[in-house]
Amino acid sequence: MNVQTPESGYHYNVMRRAIELIDQGGEGLSLDELARQMDMSPAHFQRLFSRWTGVSPKRYQQYLTLGHAKALLRERFTTLETAHNVGLSGSGRLHDLFLKWESMSPGEYARKGEGLTIYWGWFECPFGPALVMGTDKGICGIAFGAETGEEAAMEDMISRWPKATFVEDPMRLRPWALSAFGAASDRLEPTPLFLIGSPLQIKVWEALMHIPTGQVTTYSEIAQRVGSPQAVRAVGTAVGRNPVSWLIPCHRALRKSGGLGGYHWGLPVKRAMLAYEAAQADA
Repeated sequence: MNVQTPESGYHYNVMRRAIELIDQGGEGLSLDELARQMDMSPAHFQRLFSRWTGVSPKRYQQYLTLGHAKALLRERFTTLETAHNVGLSGSGRLHDLFLKWESMSPGEYARKGEGLTIYWGWFECPFGPALVMGTDKGICGIAFGAETGEEAAMEDMISRWPKATFVEDPMRLRPWALSAFGAASDRLEPTPLFLIGSPLQIKVWEALMHIPTGQVTTYSEIAQRVGSPQAVRAVGTAVGRNPVSWLIPCHRALRKSGGLGGYHWGLPVKRAMLAYEAAQADA
């Protein structure tokens, strides 16, 4: 089921191939040479990139380079203290969409989903196939299958709440999926999230939601924000366990060195997300 255009998955595969070629050819690879290696004209590659992001940026292949993360850290680093002071507390403005969220109590979390019905469905989005999961209270999971495979992504998500009842119902989730990937009309309600995690995980995920679109932060900055400056590794693990990828933007967390760090659904997906947001921010 599509929440963007039917070619959203195709566009991700094109960008995935471009990332591989840029890595092989070096960051000095020209747009003309990149397009030639992809058997298309530079103009066609530019059109595909613009259709993928929805904008026509001045730079194209630069967004897909490995060094792009370092440039983001240099030019668009945000402290979470600053973001918090803007007034984001309880609901956030992300991806030009309003989000609202509530968290499961620690006692409920300890029951590993027992008594919970989780609906699920697959949707095409700008980053390939997306598995969206939700309860009656909101989206509790978004996973991506382009790099891991759909079966592995499904097994991964089910293992997080092994005692829950899972029901396939994409039509029930479709309005939330439309909103999550920016294809919703203004008439739709804010996208609700239902966060299922430990108290530390919830704190980390809420901190992630304070990173503005098009900006990035570091794992150590997040640790500082949640009051655990010495627990960078534990915070990094909590970032990696984020169940609602994209909407809880763990892809915006980088290493202090400008390294990408990890990404649960594959680093090409993280790089594509950063490129997608940077292109929109620059437009």
